[in-house]
Amino acid sequence: MERNHIIISQGVCGGKPHISGHRIRVQDIVIFHEKLGLSVDEIILQYPMLTFSDVYAALAYYHDNKKIIDKDITDEHKFSDSFIKQYPSKLKNKLQKTYA
Repeated sequence: MERNHIIISQGVCGGKPHISGHRIRVQDIVIFHEKLGLSVDEIILQYPMLTFSDVYAALAYYHDNKKIIDKDITDEHKFSDSFIKQYPSKLKNKLQKTYA
């Protein structure tokens, strides 16, 4: 029986491609594997509800849609960087003053 491992649903994961039945986006798997260097086995150890087929399907989807997924990752980093600049951490500032 064939299963669609990767789906896009409005209102789930911001409408980004994700693993069917889970809120784990393709871009999350890509970051774990491509950026952090985790193997498929290590990803499954971190997320035991996923199957090898799920992870490999996410990686295959990425390679078929590399420009789009890379742009999503870049956009998310830009957003988080601007958010951090706009709302600096009070705890971080306090620790810097304490240990300066």
